[in-house]
Amino acid sequence: MSYLHSCAGRRALAAVHALAAAAFLAATGVAAAQSDYPNRTVQILVPFAAGGPSDIVARSIAAKLQAASGQTVVVENKPGANGAVAIGEVLLRPADGYYLLVASIGPFAINSALYPNLPYDPLRDLAPISLAVVTPNVLVANKRFGPNNVAELIDYAKHNPDKVTYGSSGVGSSEHLSIELFKYETKTTGAHVPYRGGAASLQDVLAGHIDLAFQNLGSVSQYIKSGELKALGVTSKVRDPALPDVPTMAEQGYPGVEMTAWHAVMARKGLPSDVVKKLNALVVSALNSPDVKERFAQQGFQVVADTPSEYEAFQKAEIERWKKVVQAAGIKLDF
Repeated sequence: MSYLHSCAGRRALAAVHALAAAAFLAATGVAAAQSDYPNRTVQILVPFAAGGPSDIVARSIAAKLQAASGQTVVVENKPGANGAVAIGEVLLRPADGYYLLVASIGPFAINSALYPNLPYDPLRDLAPISLAVVTPNVLVANKRFGPNNVAELIDYAKHNPDKVTYGSSGVGSSEHLSIELFKYETKTTGAHVPYRGGAASLQDVLAGHIDLAFQNLGSVSQYIKSGELKALGVTSKVRDPALPDVPTMAEQGYPGVEMTAWHAVMARKGLPSDVVKKLNALVVSALNSPDVKERFAQQGFQVVADTPSEYEAFQKAEIERWKKVVQAAGIKLDF
């Protein structure tokens, strides 16, 4: 683990430990702000670099929230410590709805399975607002990479141990878990190269600096269609309409490599119920806007836009699912 990663983790841990000291500030002034929420700038934190799927979702929601509320909505990218830096920032702010999180399956579910010493608990510390979108991952390769399908990749990897390189948006991301699942199910090896966001990983696959990556379908469909990337398989149960010619992992003999990535909206636990209700209504309206739904569909996102209780039940199920997957695959990481 790098020095930077370790420092970020310690800062995140210190932030969460400081919650008790911030509790008084969190309670002060919240009641007065409930009835007219929102009446000032709303900030949405994204724990990944700009240009990735969570960032795209956050900015689409922000534009609609701003138009609907008449208040400024700012998106800030705070990558680091697998999402804990951004989450730690939100947990130090009042539980008043003015600091939101838009993040993926990694920080909101997978991290709980991967890290026994995670400095936050997504169920205990965060308030569900809505599951925004879901999307399958696609295993893509640089166009000059030899293998053209899963069988050829497995053969290549077994004849070239540890020479295959996989990029991801970060340790603990859905892309990373897709890599680990794939290696476990196919009994192959390969080096994982974590980046600070999916966009950076994608650019290095395109440039040929790394061989492969599991990417959200929406991030890579245009490059697959243009021939700039090769698609070796999708992680959904059935073929995706956006890439009808790309077979699933199950079709190629590996039904265990199934992964649906997702992105959701959360805030600090303790939000007043009327603020949660108002936020959910604003977010659901934003996600169901015809132009947003059309844009997301083009990027491979399926809009969900559910209630806080529905998302909470989904999130709990995902956390339990990935605990079993991580245990079965023998993945162990230190924060």
